[in-house]
Amino acid sequence: MGDVILTMKGIDKSFPGVHALDHVNLEVRKGEVHALMGENGAGKSTLMKVLTGIYSKDSGTITYEGKEVEFSNPREAQDAGIVIVHQELNMMGHLTVAQNIFIGREFMKGKLIDDKRMNEEAKKLFDQLGIDIDPKETMSRLTVGKQQMCEIAKAISHEAKVIVFDEPSAALTEAEIEELFKIIRDLRSKQMGIVYISHRMDEIKVITDRVTVMRDGGYVGTLITKDSTKDDIINMMVGRVIYEDPKTESAVPKDAPVVLKVDHLNAGKMVKDVSFELRKGEILGFSGLMGAGRTETARALFGADPKESGDIYVNGEKVEIKTPQDAVKCGIGYLSEDRKRYGIVVAKTVAENSTMASLENFMKGMFIDKKKENEVAQQYVDTLKTKTPGVDQLVVNLSGGNQQKVVIAKWLVRNCDILIFDEPTRGIDVGAKSEIYQLMNELAAQGKSIIMISSEMTEILRMSDRIVVMCEGKKTGELDISEATQERIMHAATLRD
Repeated sequence: MGDVILTMKGIDKSFPGVHALDHVNLEVRKGEVHALMGENGAGKSTLMKVLTGIYSKDSGTITYEGKEVEFSNPREAQDAGIVIVHQELNMMGHLTVAQNIFIGREFMKGKLIDDKRMNEEAKKLFDQLGIDIDPKETMSRLTVGKQQMCEIAKAISHEAKVIVFDEPSAALTEAEIEELFKIIRDLRSKQMGIVYISHRMDEIKVITDRVTVMRDGGYVGTLITKDSTKDDIINMMVGRVIYEDPKTESAVPKDAPVVLKVDHLNAGKMVKDVSFELRKGEILGFSGLMGAGRTETARALFGADPKESGDIYVNGEKVEIKTPQDAVKCGIGYLSEDRKRYGIVVAKTVAENSTMASLENFMKGMFIDKKKENEVAQQYVDTLKTKTPGVDQLVVNLSGGNQQKVVIAKWLVRNCDILIFDEPTRGIDVGAKSEIYQLMNELAAQGKSIIMISSEMTEILRMSDRIVVMCEGKKTGELDISEATQERIMHAATLRD
């Protein structure tokens, strides 16, 4: 690692009702990959927004390349060489790759945009990064991984000296993550300072040199990655020990009644003749590789996508589920993997989101009983330990983990007996994960039945009583947790005709 390129010292920032940053420190060196870690709501994103001029700090100093700076907007930060590669990609799908990279600073030929020059410059950037992408390709036609690479090329085009990666691997495949790491190592060798925000502990150990940990808006400390254990980092993040031992035997009695039976379900190309049963108080894990058909199976069962054939039985009775409303009437709730699109309305409050699936119970004539709505919402904020200044807070202002808790509250208010959790901890830190795991176990102990779809093997082995494995739209295995291993699951997950 080289000289210090960026120092943030004693950074303080408050919003109405929230002390978001409390004297936070961060030091980044040239040729370093520096992890920034903390639970959802710890203040990581806020700190980066202060750095890049989206928010102004209340106090503290930012020193960049030996000079004290304060940027008033992201453009100023970019011009100085500090760029963020966002988790939610900021690309315009209808434009070409090159047009996206140089948007707002196009090369001109007289009064016309010089597309030829932009394509050439974009190609140079890709060559520099060792990436094979056609600059003339329409952005929407690229995979998420390739779009991510375009974001990185865009950052480099600003002649970046410090690049912030915000959850860069959240939507990438294993192969794409390897490609990303290769690029990051190359950038490090060119003496760039890199800030890497991620919840994935294994990645932190592989790609970073140092780790700065934040908790509840404050600075906890900085560690050298190779000299630290996973438990050291987790302890600093959450201030408590978290145990992640896999489950060794099912908690479900042998004679537990079947609450849901799915018989020969077919829907589109991704759900082919799928059959399974779910028992009362059971957590049934659905495992498989990307594109195995797990989410499609859940959506067909919930009526979000049309099924072509097959039968569904709830508590022994055959039911017709053609819409999500039908599923909800049958006592089935669905927590989508894409909570912002299907789980919550971010422009509404915690209370409004909590009662959304059972609004008829909160009506007084033609009006909503706000007092009752607020009381029930507060009850679930307390039960789920949701971090929010109040139930009248807009959901958009909550962290990812706390947004997920609001989605769970919505279905608990509805009192659904069957819950489908699709990637319940995606983009959620280790502390919030532990709370959601505890909550799922408590729900199962109360007699709720849960289908849990997860791409994390450790999560599947930790939570499931039984595991259904899928590959290319078909069920290829079923294992009791007592006999499940990573090897057996992976074997079933790669079984093809």
